[in-house]
Amino acid sequence: MNSSRPYLARALYQWLLDNELTPYVVVDAEQSGVEVPRQFVQNGQIVLNMAPTAVRDFFMENESLGFSARFGGQPMRILVPMTALVAIYARENGVGMVFGHEPVLPVVATEEDDSHLASVDSPDSDTEASGEDASDKKTSSQKPRKKKPSLRVIK
Repeated sequence: MNSSRPYLARALYQWLLDNELTPYVVVDAEQSGVEVPRQFVQNGQIVLNMAPTAVRDFFMENESLGFSARFGGQPMRILVPMTALVAIYARENGVGMVFGHEPVLPVVATEEDDSHLASVDSPDSDTEASGEDASDKKTSSQKPRKKKPSLRVIK
């Protein structure tokens, strides 16, 4: 399953622009793959202005975001992996979102991965092979239904 962070970041970025606000991002500058001007990093983080008037060649993909900007008059290429994106917010009022640490999401299995399960027989296949009627077998071997779970107060 893909991370939701890039999708939320793109939506918030567009929403901030639609409301004529200035999008800022907070980046964890100590993660690998982060390319930012190190002289502006404070406490391991850097705040970047991502307004269209402040950046050029802006992109935001599922893996990373990047743009060109000037820092102290010097042009620089910025690259931020999505895992290093800490927050996105509006400069004017602070409205936005802080991203927490995402759990490791399981990879969705494909049919090829499930091929080993195809050889397992279902319980119904045994009854059909023996010639018994599946409904007769189920009724004779069904256990009585269990009661609904409940809690008791014990003092």
